[in-house]
Amino acid sequence: MPVEVANESEIAVDEQALAGICRYVLDALEVSPLAELSVLCVDVDYMASLHERWMGEKGPTDVLAFPMDELDTARPDDPDPGPALLGDVVLCPAVAVRQARAAGHAMADELLLLATHGVLHLLGYDHMEPDEEKEMFALQQKLLEGWRSTPRELVTGEPVTVEKPDPRAR
Repeated sequence: MPVEVANESEIAVDEQALAGICRYVLDALEVSPLAELSVLCVDVDYMASLHERWMGEKGPTDVLAFPMDELDTARPDDPDPGPALLGDVVLCPAVAVRQARAAGHAMADELLLLATHGVLHLLGYDHMEPDEEKEMFALQQKLLEGWRSTPRELVTGEPVTVEKPDPRAR
């Protein structure tokens, strides 16, 4: 699953971890491995302008999701469909820093939460109604717990593939 991360903010972020959590969420929710997603980290001013333009609210926010109109861009009769463009997740690390401090955890953990939240929005989850919020936030927590409990490669951050020994081998 191609996930492109670009950091245009003034704050250093772990781009590999952000791409990894997004791939983990997409895989866990059985989204096509051909799906493409981009994550953009921006500064406070740019996020504030996006927030006002698209949501009609002043000031920066932590995460915005911009889904594409179509998840499946291939023709139904195409035997070899191309990649589906899910959309863009935009994060504001400066807002994440403030929220992380208030929540008592690291900015990196807050960004993982926000990336997960953004991907869920791209996939159609929302939290406008109490029942939707309960469902989305429970799934978000389950995904984050799964991500944290999955062993990772030290260099790439990708999940470790553990080969189970063959019980018949001696």
